[in-house]
Amino acid sequence: MKVAILAGGRGTRLSEETSIKPKPMVNIGEYPVLWHIMKIYSSYGFNEFVIALGYLGDIVKDYFLSYRYRSRSISVQVDSGEVIIRDSGTEKWSVHLLDTGLDTSTGGRVRRIADFVGKEPFMLTYGDGLADINIPKLLDLH
Repeated sequence: MKVAILAGGRGTRLSEETSIKPKPMVNIGEYPVLWHIMKIYSSYGFNEFVIALGYLGDIVKDYFLSYRYRSRSISVQVDSGEVIIRDSGTEKWSVHLLDTGLDTSTGGRVRRIADFVGKEPFMLTYGDGLADINIPKLLDLH
């Protein structure tokens, strides 16, 4: 089952942080809110994520494009550009980063990911809220 995460809003109430990065990329400790949300879902076996991007979406894309190298020990041969990963990663995530428009509303973002998600059930959450929720219980409820 896919987990869709809405990560396109401007985050105006955190303007000190969100003038340079989207709200889901604001760090809690050493990792962004978005990472924490994904770790929660992953701990319950949900590892495929569809992230609906908008405001400063390129920062989210850059984060995941470099995640493989950022989260591991590496060696770099500067003259050739060869990169050797020295340890294995822990996340087995599949992350789909979909541009859903800069000023798109919440419902519009959900609609724009609908074709990608398909007709199967999926989980949906905001990219800026963390909570201690029993995800399987939530799924059973619905």
